[in-house]
Amino acid sequence: MTEIHYRPYTKADEDAVIAHILAIQQGEFAVPVTAEDQPDLRSVAEVYQSGTGGFWMAEREGRIVGTIGLICFGTSEGALRKMFVAAEARGRELGVAAGLLDILLGHARAKGIRGITLGTVEKLHAARRFYEKNGFVLFDPDALPEGFPRMPVDTHFYRLELP
Repeated sequence: MTEIHYRPYTKADEDAVIAHILAIQQGEFAVPVTAEDQPDLRSVAEVYQSGTGGFWMAEREGRIVGTIGLICFGTSEGALRKMFVAAEARGRELGVAAGLLDILLGHARAKGIRGITLGTVEKLHAARRFYEKNGFVLFDPDALPEGFPRMPVDTHFYRLELP
């Protein structure tokens, strides 16, 4: 079995990260979103890696198989964004999603983040189950924290309180 390597994003990864995310959004799940609809993908350093946020990738055999980002907002809030794992890297066997989430949560705790909020779409059933299994609780969008960077396509919102 090939090892998974986790590392922070660098600008040289931009095109490969965009291709990875769009392949899942458009190709696999037919979510009507383009790269132009997601300007954060061309500004990862500014949007995610400035301040207390971050953006990480999982690679297998030199190819990106997973991404996850943290945008910090408010005094101690974080938004989980851009968590996308390639179909062949999903599941417990490789543990890519769990590995990415562990990195993000460890970083958030170290930076004093008290809560992580995320938005997703209804049709991503496996992703929603993953979040729920990892302690995220579904809540009403009217209760989103002030300043949460909401994406127009998101329909379901989850929150995890960090001790």
